[in-house]
Amino acid sequence: MAKTEEKKKSNSPVVVLSDTTKFEGFLRFKETLCIQGQFKGTIEADGALIIDKGAIIEANQIKVTSLTVYGIVVSPVEAVDKIDLLPGATVKGDLTAARLRIADGVLFEGQCNMTGTDRSVEIFSRSTQEIKAELQNNNEQLKMDS
Repeated sequence: MAKTEEKKKSNSPVVVLSDTTKFEGFLRFKETLCIQGQFKGTIEADGALIIDKGAIIEANQIKVTSLTVYGIVVSPVEAVDKIDLLPGATVKGDLTAARLRIADGVLFEGQCNMTGTDRSVEIFSRSTQEIKAELQNNNEQLKMDS
């Protein structure tokens, strides 16, 4: 099983569908799920989904908070937060997310749609220079207004 940052950082338990599991149908969960086996159907979740190396997912739809892929996914994917496609992953389907990372060695076939996020949420994605310049402009504006 591939060790992921999500598994290490998360305090919530990770449910694992092992490599011997074959599941077909509708899957809904709230925490973090790691699939190592095979899945066919629909996935809707308020949690994180991890597709491990060797896993094969064929879904008509995947809607999750975040997705990390090491294995194979054939499905359109909607993630509220982020999608990480890591080395060795194969993804066929359109992706929609606020953040997307595609590593070297990924096979991806589809289109990407980036959703907007509230500017106040994006403070950590802005460069230090950009933030300093904005603060400096605000300070200068306050001095002129006084």
